[in-house]
Formats: sequence, C-alpha cells, structure tokens
Amino acid sequence: MSGKFDDISVQEAMRMAQSDLGQQLLSLIKSQNSQQYQKAASEAATGDYQKMKQTLQGLLSSPEVRTLLEQLRRQANE
Repeated sequence: MSGKFDDISVQEAMRMAQSDLGQQLLSLIKSQNSQQYQKAASEAATGDYQKMKQTLQGLLSSPEVRTLLEQLRRQANE
C-alpha cells in the first residue's frame, strides 16, 4: 500500500473504516475477493495487523480501490 497509511493508528483506521468512503472501500474489497477479505478481517480481529496488511496488498492495487484510498488519505489530512 503506498501513501502515508503505514503510520496511522489502529483507532484512526477504524474511524476511517466507519466513514462513508471507508464503507465503500470495504465493500469494493470484499466484492473483489471475499475469501481474502475474510482472512484479513480475521487477522485484524486477532491483532495481527502486519499479516492483515500483507493479505490486503493484492486487493489494494485496483484503480477503483486506489481512488478510494486517495480520497481517504485526503480526508484524513483535512
């Protein structure tokens, strides 16, 4: 994942996930590969955020996902 998302807190990531853009992003990721999404969710639930990030890497490369990530990044910097 490129950009400045590497250094956000878990709390900030959770807040972003609850936003409208975050919900759109999660829905898009889930629709692309629900098994990989579920694996990442399980890893997050157990606190293994590094493994979750690795699991999501492949899902974060689509143009649609990258557009939403950029919008979230801008929103977080406001």
